[in-house]
Formats: sequence, C-alpha cells, structure tokens
Amino acid sequence: MRHLLNPLDFSVEETERLLDLAKDIEDNLPKYSHVCDGKKLATLFYEPSTRTRLSFEAAMLNLGGSVLGFSSADSSSAAKGESVSDTIRVISCYADICAMRHPKEGAPLVAARHSGIPVINAGDGGHQHPTQTLTDLLSIRSLKGRLNDLTIGLCGDLKFGRTVHSLINALVRYENIRFILISPPELRVPEYIREDVLRANHIEFMEMDSLDDAMPELDILYMTRVQKERFFNEEDYIRLKNCYILDRKKLKLAKEDMYVLHPLPRVNEISVEIDEDPRAAYFKQAQYGVYVRMALIMTLLEVEKSC
Repeated sequence: MRHLLNPLDFSVEETERLLDLAKDIEDNLPKYSHVCDGKKLATLFYEPSTRTRLSFEAAMLNLGGSVLGFSSADSSSAAKGESVSDTIRVISCYADICAMRHPKEGAPLVAARHSGIPVINAGDGGHQHPTQTLTDLLSIRSLKGRLNDLTIGLCGDLKFGRTVHSLINALVRYENIRFILISPPELRVPEYIREDVLRANHIEFMEMDSLDDAMPELDILYMTRVQKERFFNEEDYIRLKNCYILDRKKLKLAKEDMYVLHPLPRVNEISVEIDEDPRAAYFKQAQYGVYVRMALIMTLLEVEKSC
C-alpha cells in the first residue's frame, strides 16, 4: 500500500507515468468511467476548500466510484477532540482511499502511519500540497510540451505558499530549470527552500521585488495570493496583499508563448481583464487537476483501465 504525502514520494519516472495516464484520461474520458466501480473515496477536510475537495470528488465520480467525508473540522468528531489517528482508523473501515487536508503540518503523515487505506495529502498547513504539484506539472507539460529547459517565475506569497514549496521541490529534478522568485522581502521563500532545495541541487535562481522586470524572461508565471489565513498580524496582511497585481499592461511585457498559472482561489492578484488572453491558463489548470487526481486514485488503488 502506498500513500502520497510529499511531491517526491513518486520518482521522476513514476511521475511521468502518472502524467501520461492523466493525459490519456483527458483524451479518452469515457473508457475510464467504470474502473473504480464499488470503490469509495473519503474526503477528510479539516480546512475549507473548493477546488481540491470538489476535484477529488469529481475524479472519483468520473471513475465510477462514490464519495463520503466532511468539509470542515467543525462538522467532524475533531470538534469533540478526536485525534487524527483515531479518525483514520475508523475511516479505514468505511472507504478504500482517502484525501486529507489539515491545518497542521504533518497531520497526513500521522494518518498514514495508522491507516488501513492509502492516504493522499490534500494540503497540510504551509507545508506540502502534492496533488496541486502534480496538477501544475501536467499543466506545464501540456502547455509547453516539456518539463525541462524552462524559466519559471513564482510570484506573491512565497513564504507561506505550500503550492510554491511543493512545486519547487518537484521541478528541481528536471534539467535546466531556472527560477525567478518575485516577492516582497517579508514573503520570500523560506531559508530551507533556498539552501536545502535550490542551492543543494545547484539550481539557478534569482530573487527580485519587481514583477515588471521579470516578465520578459519567463516561460511560466505562477501567481499566488497573499494568504490572510497564514498571517498572525492583520496589519501585515493589509500592507502586503496588493503588492503584485497582474494586469494587461504587465502581460504585454511577456513572451507570446508564456503561460500564467495560479492554484486558485485568486483575490485580486490577477485582473479579470486578462482572463480571455490565450496565455491565461489557470482555469484550464483546474480542469487538469481532475485528470491528475483520477490518475492518482487509479495508481494508488492499483486498478487497471478498461480496454
């Protein structure tokens, strides 16, 4: 039995196979409609979520399975003080696989150690978000045709953004990847990412404050919101929340084949005026998330596709 807790739990070769399966699902969706007949997915979401939770549920339903679970800690026995380890022991009696989001870093790891079913980390605090990373990898590969020889701009909240941390960890395994890290000083990537991931893997990167200066060099721009829920001080949030807003004027500085990604939800960091630009790929990215999660569920349950 395997779990997915970290983007690096799958090797590069295993990741490529999973992305190939997701691509085949995209191209041939009907032939996958019964591969999980009789299987149940439990969604254990201790934090609010729209895209991640519903895309997991859509993925399982697309595969012919069914779903059960809760969408907030308040609607579960966690409100009564039940531990994660006890919850997962019980859920293992009801479902075949589970996806867990939790505000505490490491909670999915605790669950995996006590689980009788595969556990998928659907986001733990400011730590990891591996299924968003798989979605991002599929998006980049589908849009650019490759996962190497790319300059990736990461913009916004690079300190607390678990999607950013996970994506950096995954992309450093590919050849000739270069990062431009665009943020105010208060929201720069944590030191461990800079030292233990980027420098340790000899990855070229630049840190800068200006989105305008970075735009002409980028193959992919990955925007993130400044996350109010990660701040201890509301004054700091208000001061920083509008520091980077992508609009039509800034987009004119970019290459014609540069694509804009965003894990969503957005607040105001991407102006709605660019939604119709062919380089705005964030809603397509959300669709790729369903295909990736279908492929992941199939892989962890070890079910075969129909002929």
